[in-house]
Amino acid sequence: MAENGFNRREFLRRTAGCGLGAAALPLAGLACGGPAGRSTADGKRPPNFVVLFADDMGYGDWEYGGHPTIRTPNLNRMAAEGVRLTQFYSGGPVCSPSRAALLTGRNYVRCGVLWVFTSPDTRGLSPEEVTIAEALKPLGYSSACIGKWHLGDAYEYRPLRQGFDYYYGLLYSNDMKNPDLWRGDEKIEAPADQSTLTRRYTAEAISFIEKNREAPFFLYLPYTFPHIPLHASESFLGKSLRGLYGDVVQEVDWSVGEILGTLDRLQLGSSTLVIFTSDNGPWYAQRLNGGSSGLLRGAKGDTWEGGMREPFVARWTGRIPAGTVSEGVGTVLDFLPTLVGLAGGSLSSDRPIDGIDLLPTLEGRVCPERTIYYYQCRGGEYLNAVRHGKWKLHFRIFDPTLGDYHNPASWTDLEKPLLFDLEEDPGERFDQAEKYPEEVAKLTGLARDYRAEIARCAENRELAESFLTPWRK
Repeated sequence: MAENGFNRREFLRRTAGCGLGAAALPLAGLACGGPAGRSTADGKRPPNFVVLFADDMGYGDWEYGGHPTIRTPNLNRMAAEGVRLTQFYSGGPVCSPSRAALLTGRNYVRCGVLWVFTSPDTRGLSPEEVTIAEALKPLGYSSACIGKWHLGDAYEYRPLRQGFDYYYGLLYSNDMKNPDLWRGDEKIEAPADQSTLTRRYTAEAISFIEKNREAPFFLYLPYTFPHIPLHASESFLGKSLRGLYGDVVQEVDWSVGEILGTLDRLQLGSSTLVIFTSDNGPWYAQRLNGGSSGLLRGAKGDTWEGGMREPFVARWTGRIPAGTVSEGVGTVLDFLPTLVGLAGGSLSSDRPIDGIDLLPTLEGRVCPERTIYYYQCRGGEYLNAVRHGKWKLHFRIFDPTLGDYHNPASWTDLEKPLLFDLEEDPGERFDQAEKYPEEVAKLTGLARDYRAEIARCAENRELAESFLTPWRK
């Protein structure tokens, strides 16, 4: 505790943070206060939220993404009953940064989650960050995280210290040492039987929904799969023409169907916003074990579209027009401001929030032009590319022929930036930099301003100095 009697998180909430940059959305102070937060301004019960988050599922790994052999009838149904976004982005091209961005609404560089946590690791998402679960708690919500956490396994970084009331799952990726299964702070299976994980996650999620049906809830279900090593239950093994990878994706699709069916059975469809997306693109060069980016260039770990543009579907019966397809740009950074706003709350003004309210896009209204910033998360010191409107400018690119994304030698600092029109060329094949020098100058200026703003806001001066490292060595 601080000398004045409140902890550092409370201190941060009561003091002014650094100014917001052009990409951040200024919002009012957090509106909370126990029972008063249990209804929205119109007196109705606030909606429930379910976020289903696949691991390493690529843009092309489902039927609406163009996959010819993986069958996803439940995701198809969800899209038919809701909205599908064709330009939706993860918060980072690898696991931990993307999860930090989702839960906090902040670019992961601000959170200090610059790379993937590995076991054993003493680091994690800072308790000073405010997660969706923490922001919803004073508004009367119960929250559960069921699945892969990957934001620190030390006691102070686990889900129960980050706003969640219940946790069940793996604290790390399933390819890391000791993929043990936890319930709360108790290790209940070591190592976990991974072939049954998707089924058990689904059962836990259904149980949570049933127990909390009478009050607003937030369910965050980050699946372990299709991250490698791949595992599926006996009911799904050998069912897909795509082999084991397809079996795994089809079991995740089954899980989506079970959760949608539970909401409908309990007559919660009209009071629940359900979202499905993925944390980053598919693995490079995994052959039969890897996924597909569809027509997009790149994969997990890079900042080409294939590394960060993800499948996205959302359903909210009676609120989101059925069968909508939107080209509006969205990102997992938008989840926190969107969900907290729908719950009747507002966000703290003590820190920059990089997400915006995604509801107009989900409802098919006019989509605001917005800037999306891309990062290569190896150390956080480079801003590889920036998008504004339909234009995307690359300063630094990944070449898989030189190694994997862990290897600095695989990244090339460009003498001249590459410019792509993502509306006409989402596969990033045709450089337009010479034809549109004014767009190059505009996006370069946005990138420089944002880098400077991030550096000013960084509490960790070592991080700030690292982030200011010139793009070219």
